[in-house]
Amino acid sequence: MGPLAGIKVIEMAGIGPAPMAAMMLSDMGAQVLRIERQSDSGLGIRRPEKYDLSLRGRPALALDLKSKAATEVVLGLIGQSDAVIEGFRPGVMERLGLGPDVCLARQPKLIYGRMTGWGQSGPLSQAAGHDLNYIALTGALNAIGRKGQLPAPPLNLLGDFAGGSAYLAFGLVCALLEAQRSGRGQVVDAAIVDGTAHLMTSIYGMYAAGLMSPERGSNFTDSGAFFYDVYTCADDLLISIAPIEPKFYGELLKLLGIDASEMPPQNDRSEWEAGRAKLAKAFRTKTRAEWCALLEGTDVCFAPVLNFDEAAAHPHMRSRAVLVDIDGVVQPAPAPRFSRSIPGQPSPPRKAENTPLAEALAGWMTFEEIESLRATGLTIQA
Repeated sequence: MGPLAGIKVIEMAGIGPAPMAAMMLSDMGAQVLRIERQSDSGLGIRRPEKYDLSLRGRPALALDLKSKAATEVVLGLIGQSDAVIEGFRPGVMERLGLGPDVCLARQPKLIYGRMTGWGQSGPLSQAAGHDLNYIALTGALNAIGRKGQLPAPPLNLLGDFAGGSAYLAFGLVCALLEAQRSGRGQVVDAAIVDGTAHLMTSIYGMYAAGLMSPERGSNFTDSGAFFYDVYTCADDLLISIAPIEPKFYGELLKLLGIDASEMPPQNDRSEWEAGRAKLAKAFRTKTRAEWCALLEGTDVCFAPVLNFDEAAAHPHMRSRAVLVDIDGVVQPAPAPRFSRSIPGQPSPPRKAENTPLAEALAGWMTFEEIESLRATGLTIQA
């Protein structure tokens, strides 16, 4: 039983950050029911059900939301929910008859979570976009990458999931806590541009202080500093070092057998390339495994650069069960961890078409209500 056990959430099926936020709540023990379209939306990257991992841990109900009768079914479910998650363009839920005013009238304590890229307002609010576009607008993308090269898209981790999913989940939990005191629900407007910009708070401060150049790849944590970078070993495998602090940097030089007097001043940016050349030469003398044996677990701020399979096999990752096998698919375990209200292992992802109606609606409707819904023909589920 996770810390959100007893919280009921309706998720309007979407792509990207909204399903991930719903997964985060489900991982923590919330009872989440996903409402799917009866036909494929054609959005996002298609993958087999088993591998669509952000759908794990919760059942789904397929309805034709263009039907007023189906809308009433959803409103009935929302009437007994603590929160709703939707990730459509602004105005879509209102056109479906499921906008926040209607839903809050049905359930006054409801927390209505809205996930978009650009936000519910502003000149771009109705435009299509994806992670890369949103982080580009915030200044984040321009700052990521090596000097003299194009910006490097950080997968869709920074926008969709860090700036989007995490902020929506955080906003929902904050609003749920406030509703316990006030007895009133509210709308959470979670925009990826907002969340990504907020993640850049420290970086904006560094820039304002004159401690960060607008030229990417020339700063402390963007590959500019030779002591915060990735290096190639004798076997062409990679390692990472990040000893920003002088005492950790000194420990690195000691273990590498390099006299500190032979290195340029650590924070003299004009000498960073000279320092990089010396470390690159040193790291080329041993294999990654040899560097791991020497440096891993020390205070030099070191880790090997691992691929997915190597990460799953690493002793530290295995000891903490950071990655788990669910239905034959290796995937991240729920996070963070709790000392008492420990979440269980999520169930494998299943779409509505493969979920029995009675299973999807368990805890939401009585047997008689489920059978009545089945008789209406509003859902395709057996």
